[in-house]
Amino acid sequence: MSNPSSTADAILACARTLIIAGGYNGFSYADVAEIVGIRKPSIHHHFASKVDLVRTLVSRYRDEAQAGLSALERNISDPAEQLRSYVAYWEACIADATAPFCVCALLASELPILPEEVAPEVRAHFRALASWLTSVMERGKRQGRLHLSSTPRIEAEGFMATVHGAMLSARAYGDPKMFGIITRPLLERLSTRH
Repeated sequence: MSNPSSTADAILACARTLIIAGGYNGFSYADVAEIVGIRKPSIHHHFASKVDLVRTLVSRYRDEAQAGLSALERNISDPAEQLRSYVAYWEACIADATAPFCVCALLASELPILPEEVAPEVRAHFRALASWLTSVMERGKRQGRLHLSSTPRIEAEGFMATVHGAMLSARAYGDPKMFGIITRPLLERLSTRH
């Protein structure tokens, strides 16, 4: 890989896969070097430390997530459909194992041991996702498309926790179908008029 940006991208992609598989402490630069097919000094050329690598990874992940949510906003106007599409995205990623877990959700479970430079990026992801979900809940309630049992913010936090918990259950049971089993009733409750 002679192109520096493609090498950096390969390092980031590898780190993402390794974090999803084993968390922050579940990989080393030696693991990345072996998988990517480069020497450890090459990784240090792009990312001086593991902290720099993971902070960059989470920052890019947040950008990707924001781009995905923006695309949902542009392409789907109905709030209930936006929520269904968001869940469907994760259900497909878990089913085909392309992204079986949210990187930030996994790292959030490790916050007590994460370097202090990484933690703010992880928290920022949760704040941004909660903010988007809150706006969807508010719009859905206002348009009569979503039935909320609580405030939009509390519903958003509960929705996010349920989706992340469903990821965890799918992993714990070794059964991707668990994700849909857990999230379907949530979507039904929100979209059902009482």
